[in-house]
Amino acid sequence: MQLGLIGLGKMGGNMRERIRLAGHTVVGYDRNPDLSDVADLAGLVERLDAPRVVWVMVPAGAATQSVIDELKGLLSPGDTVVDGGNSRWDEDEKHAGELAANGVGFVDAGVSGGVWGLENGYALMVGGDKEHVDRLQPIFQALKPDGPYGYVHAGKVGAGHFSKMVHNGIEYAMMQAYAEGWELLEKVDSVTDVREVFRSWQDGTVIRSWLLDLAVHALDADEHLDKLRGYAEDSGEGRWTVEAAIDNAVPLPAITASLFARFASRQDDSPQMKMVAALRNQFGGHAVESAEE
Repeated sequence: MQLGLIGLGKMGGNMRERIRLAGHTVVGYDRNPDLSDVADLAGLVERLDAPRVVWVMVPAGAATQSVIDELKGLLSPGDTVVDGGNSRWDEDEKHAGELAANGVGFVDAGVSGGVWGLENGYALMVGGDKEHVDRLQPIFQALKPDGPYGYVHAGKVGAGHFSKMVHNGIEYAMMQAYAEGWELLEKVDSVTDVREVFRSWQDGTVIRSWLLDLAVHALDADEHLDKLRGYAEDSGEGRWTVEAAIDNAVPLPAITASLFARFASRQDDSPQMKMVAALRNQFGGHAVESAEE
């Protein structure tokens, strides 16, 4: 199958490689010419046989809207656009409507896997009409992890990004719990090897997880996280999750508290946020701030 892929950063570049390894043809475009297979979006569209599939992996908001606007003038009826970035779910219906006016289909795909996705596969949460989703099955199968799990057609347009948003909200709360436990262990005199306590939890305990494995990996590199500043950004999806909870009168005390803890990290050098920052760097390659800055 042929695929056009726009945005070849940390996620998009590895996705291109994984799809190619599965035997499909990927034509990639990025503003960085060293990464790009073509000079511009027009060149990308020209390289694809109709009906085309173009997957967008650029930052949410203005960047995604700009790409959608340009694709509207380049694609033909019967083509399909996939937004695989972290767009807000309520933008999806707008984008679907804009493209449908030109006969172009739209699918929203929440993608999780970070910098480890090339090796382990990407979890995919997809929204859109069945006819458009079914057409993309070869690409979804190439990207997902081996085995029966890791892909879901979550519902209509917007369902994929909404599901990914909730996933990230849960991720906020899980990281916060590990971070709080780590800080408490570091604080008391009786526990003399916090890193090994975390390591002991990796097998046989009810809190074992990939995030716990990544925490141990981070502690192996910097046992007390002394090299990190206790500062962690929020991607926006945590905020959107809390906003959606308010709109739907659903109580989310743990997720909401974890979001506010990130805000607190911007006021002082928070020990808990050192662990959150380390975890975000481990699974997603997100930037960290040095303690010396």
